[in-house]
Amino acid sequence: MAQALAQQLARLTVNSNQTIRSYEGFRAGAPVRTAAAAPRLQAFRRMPLKIEAARVGGVEIPNQKKIEFSLQYIYGIGHTTAKAILVDSGIENKRTRELSEEELTKLREEVDKYTTEGDLRRYVSLNIKRLKEIGCYRGRRHINSLPCRGQHTKNNSRTRKGKKSGVIPGKKVARK
Repeated sequence: MAQALAQQLARLTVNSNQTIRSYEGFRAGAPVRTAAAAPRLQAFRRMPLKIEAARVGGVEIPNQKKIEFSLQYIYGIGHTTAKAILVDSGIENKRTRELSEEELTKLREEVDKYTTEGDLRRYVSLNIKRLKEIGCYRGRRHINSLPCRGQHTKNNSRTRKGKKSGVIPGKKVARK
């Protein structure tokens, strides 16, 4: 079947400005690729690979930013920790794409010393689950989706509560 189709395609000749109207196996009206278009496609395929991001701590950190800020894309590493990692590893703060392979290895080893990403998320979720189970004040606040750290809730805390669900305008409320 495949050979028969290949033979039919070999016999088919079409100019570069023509389109195939209806031919089995082709989308109607699609432009035909000719031998003239083939070198452009081959040249495109031969372009060298470009590394978009380095992988550190299981996360792809951006190439164009300085390391101090790129490291902050990893969950569990903030500004202070990123600075500490750079000092401990002895790497100067330059763009990620300018790092050598040795420097990247040092950086990965230093980041691995910290609890980050999946382990940290698991640790936090287990702590919240424990608080809920023992029924302490913070646990109950988590269950009710209210702020846990003493914020007032009369006016604000919309992030935790969600959208307002007030009285619908124009709807009459039945009075007793």
